[in-house]
Amino acid sequence: PCPLCLPQYGLVFDAGSTHTALYIYRWPAEKENGTGIISQVEACTVSGPGISGYADDPAGAGASLKPCLDKAMKIVPAEQQQETPTYLGATAGMRLLSREQNSTKAEQVFAEVAKAIGEYPVDFRGARILTGNEEGSFSWIAVNYLLETLVKFSFAEKWEHPQDTEVLGALDLGGASTQITFQPGVTIEDKNTSVFFRLYGTNYSIYTHSYLCYGQTQALKMLLAALHQVPQPLQISHPCYPKGYRENITTADLYNSPCVHAPSTPSPAQVLTVMGTGDPAACSTTVQKLFNFSCGANRTCGFNGVYQPPVQGQFFAFAGFYYTFHFLNLTRKQSLNEVNSTIQTFCQKNWAEVRALCRAARSPYLHTYCSVAIYVLTLLLDGYKFNEHTWSSIHFSRQAANTDIGWTLGFMLNFTNMIPTEALEYVKGHQPSLWAGAVSFIVLAIV
Repeated sequence: PCPLCLPQYGLVFDAGSTHTALYIYRWPAEKENGTGIISQVEACTVSGPGISGYADDPAGAGASLKPCLDKAMKIVPAEQQQETPTYLGATAGMRLLSREQNSTKAEQVFAEVAKAIGEYPVDFRGARILTGNEEGSFSWIAVNYLLETLVKFSFAEKWEHPQDTEVLGALDLGGASTQITFQPGVTIEDKNTSVFFRLYGTNYSIYTHSYLCYGQTQALKMLLAALHQVPQPLQISHPCYPKGYRENITTADLYNSPCVHAPSTPSPAQVLTVMGTGDPAACSTTVQKLFNFSCGANRTCGFNGVYQPPVQGQFFAFAGFYYTFHFLNLTRKQSLNEVNSTIQTFCQKNWAEVRALCRAARSPYLHTYCSVAIYVLTLLLDGYKFNEHTWSSIHFSRQAANTDIGWTLGFMLNFTNMIPTEALEYVKGHQPSLWAGAVSFIVLAIV
């Protein structure tokens, strides 16, 4: 077959706050209105923590990626590996690390990651931190692509822009941040929350915002810190943990994140005993205090004063939203009343009852499901302003069309939009891309 007719491959590392995954994508050489039809070939989970967890061992971050890269080299044909674009995008975990005073640690981690990927025969285009807007909007592209609201293969056996199809919103919950992205029914007032895309010949203007520190891992840390009152007791009663559960944690571990403010009187590392009390009402009250729900005059907002138009349309809730509700068997379109009562019932179980559940299966997060469930409810209802009427528009799902939902697919779709179908075709001007650096590189390479 002609070399130009071979399918193309792309590799994207999603370096999240708690773990890293490598996604391998493939798309045909021919494109549809400038955007490739991409499918996920493989997803490989990197063992160990997210790359931000290697702040004190940068070389370990690079080494951790190699097993997944080895796997990719067995999938991508050898003769195409050197033309396979490869990226690493880091999200909120590295945003937090780079925000700390010692941002050189983040640079060292990236240097080691780049060095490791550079040892493989791929077209490595760089490792960098995604902005919250990029993370949210690329996830939105992925959701809509997979659910065929952007493009669809018709009975006439050609790709067409579907008529009278509403695009869907995307709700993402990671370890260190959460994103909401949707096409609102009003003009977006705050340009910092507006993103423009042209996909399959159609223009889209969407609202997106990312809340740093409001991912579930950091939210649980903020919650525990809120319960650790001054003067510092050595025992913390935790209403969101099951009665009978207890664990020890050091103050050093509790206050090791920029999301959590240490008490004004810093003390040497103490060991704190955390005791679960299983009180969902008290848990809900404490979770509410993590947010500021008031909005300024003449302004609609999400929380913490951030502008947000009213939610509109159907939404896909994935990642942390899905995993918690899946554990509680709440992903089958239950009503808000049923969701509430299920969470209340679960949160009243003691530690022995929780461990006895058949689905418990040694989960290391078992003691946190009540707190995360109440956190998710608070975030969706009070934070993002869903209500009993709009609740039914939220679909909890991990995948769509056998493909994982996340920013990496959206990024690859946006990336293919930048490559001309023919080498000599004029590249049309458009708004500055979210990945302007990558685009400049591609255009220079083509020239």
